Amino acid sequence: MEHTGSVYRKFKPHILMLFTQIGYTFLYFITEASFNHGMNPHVYITYRHIVAGVIMFPFAYYLERKVRPKLTLALLLEIFVLSLLGVSLTLNMYFASLRYTSPTFLASMVNTIAAITFVIAVVLRLEVLGLQNPRGKAKVVGTLVSLGGVMTMTLYKGPLMRNLWHPLIQIHGSAATYESWLKGSILTVASCLTWSIWYIMQAYTLKRYPAQLSLTTWMNLVGGVQSAVFTVIVEHKRAAWAIGFNIDFWSTIYAGIVCSGLIIFIQLWCTEQKGPVFVTMFNPVSTVLVAVLAYFILGEKLYLGSILGAVIVIVGLYLLLWGKEGDQEVHSKSQVQSNFHYDDPESGA
Repeated sequence: MEHTGSVYRKFKPHILMLFTQIGYTFLYFITEASFNHGMNPHVYITYRHIVAGVIMFPFAYYLERKVRPKLTLALLLEIFVLSLLGVSLTLNMYFASLRYTSPTFLASMVNTIAAITFVIAVVLRLEVLGLQNPRGKAKVVGTLVSLGGVMTMTLYKGPLMRNLWHPLIQIHGSAATYESWLKGSILTVASCLTWSIWYIMQAYTLKRYPAQLSLTTWMNLVGGVQSAVFTVIVEHKRAAWAIGFNIDFWSTIYAGIVCSGLIIFIQLWCTEQKGPVFVTMFNPVSTVLVAVLAYFILGEKLYLGSILGAVIVIVGLYLLLWGKEGDQEVHSKSQVQSNFHYDDPESGA
């Protein structure tokens, strides 16, 4: 029983991150259905984060009242920038691109975040390469392999795979033109870049404000206000703000509570435990899940390139995870050695 508990503690971040990717997988489809129904992406982002902030506020207020640091002007400014990068700017670009591309394309492009985050983390010395040992090499190779898998999914189509049956669910929407697809691709790439910076910045902010629930709540509320201001500027129709008791309502509730609330909280916890690169390494899981569900349930076209790319991405993910486990072992050994040195009466300490 004790052994089971230790295994669970060791792999708790991995299990939680897998659940977040399952949560994101459903988000792609329910959001696409809502947008095709007529929901404005910018209004959706605003409502989604206000819902998340309001729901999480009482939990953050009561559960972290003893551990929450005092907010300073510098911290408020940091949270403002963090909300801009992780909520209003990034997600407005990201979900606007869903109008011009497809869920599978978006899910595959998100995997570039892991590679971009890894590079930025190495430059800022948040990640140690350690190229002299096999695990250090595995992190670099894993990053490149994952990026190669994403490029394969994006650039190489290959033969079309025949659908085994009629789609179980139909999501109706207009097909994107080439010009719109290009516009969507640019928006997606830009959002991936700002998203990577957001993950890196979280690691710094958590050191000064180690209250994940409160930080999640602040980001949602501030990001929701930022998005509202932006939406008022670009959307002049009052009707765009009205949503009925339909797919628009349920997509907003789901995204707010599950994705902007629970998942961001889990990611902050995992970032504090394992670092920003670890969190982004799991993005390929949702890519594979989206591609599989889109093919089997929605009847979306699936090409050989998507299958090959998904396999390559998974191989890269495992290499990265194996390399990152080396970091954990080194950290644990250094802690044990330092404790031994402190406790050793002959050490002179």
